Amino acid sequence: MPKKTGIKPVVENRKARHNYHIKEAFEAGMALKGTEVKSLRAGKGNLQDAYAVVKGGEVWVNNFHISPYEKGNLFNHDPLRPKKLLLHRREINRLLGLQQEKGYTLIPLKIYFKNGLAKMDLAVAVGKKMYDKREDIASRDAKRDIERAVKERGRSS
Repeated sequence: MPKKTGIKPVVENRKARHNYHIKEAFEAGMALKGTEVKSLRAGKGNLQDAYAVVKGGEVWVNNFHISPYEKGNLFNHDPLRPKKLLLHRREINRLLGLQQEKGYTLIPLKIYFKNGLAKMDLAVAVGKKMYDKREDIASRDAKRDIERAVKERGRSS
């Protein structure tokens, strides 16, 4: 996983950690058009159904919706246009190998700006089964109950 740098995501795929086991994550640059960048800065993006594929030695993100820029009129872009990700060759080869293994998918986790450039956290993930999701919810609830009990005990003393 990339280090937590305190950079606030512009767009986040909240369901990703609920629906997938994250195995490995990469930081990738994005090749965007001007109106796409302006729209992203305004927070108008949706990663809900987005996924990435490696084809032709390049990594592409499909179904990543960036709403048209309100003031872009003639220069606006196609909202669902495939976006190219910028990675090093060895990272692309690693992703290609992992993508070909059964059960692995490439999903975007979040979009953020770093030093003025749009970046994406791309994860190699395996889909969770229904019982895994229930198990996660149960453990999260148990942890919350424990924290609540500890907090209550601290107040009564």
